[in-house]
Amino acid sequence: MTVAGDLVGEIDAGLLVLLGVERGDGHAQAARMAEKLLTYRVFADHEGRMNRSVVDSAGGVLLVSQFTLAADTRKGTRPGFSSAARPEEAQALYDGLCQTLAPRCARFASGRFGADMQVALVNDGPVTFLLEVR
Repeated sequence: MTVAGDLVGEIDAGLLVLLGVERGDGHAQAARMAEKLLTYRVFADHEGRMNRSVVDSAGGVLLVSQFTLAADTRKGTRPGFSSAARPEEAQALYDGLCQTLAPRCARFASGRFGADMQVALVNDGPVTFLLEVR
């Protein structure tokens, strides 16, 4: 992942987490999300079944703030962002999630909150999941 041409974070195999924080999200949701990210079994075991977590597989986590995930797209042709958390609230939860995940992953990297980031992804499978804790 780059910001203004500078490499700010990268991992090898693991999870690219695009994090959207909505109004009303708090530390309880962040704690549950951290646990879910670390234990969600999406990596192949020796039989090729999704039976291993990012921790079990010694994978990395790349955490990227993504407020556009909180967009309301139900009406019209322009997204609304009234359900997104205010930037200072979202950043506090993002920073807390970084602090929780970093010591528990084989490799951890994060973007810069609020920055224009260029994120490159090789999506193996492709396998993509929407994880919610509400």
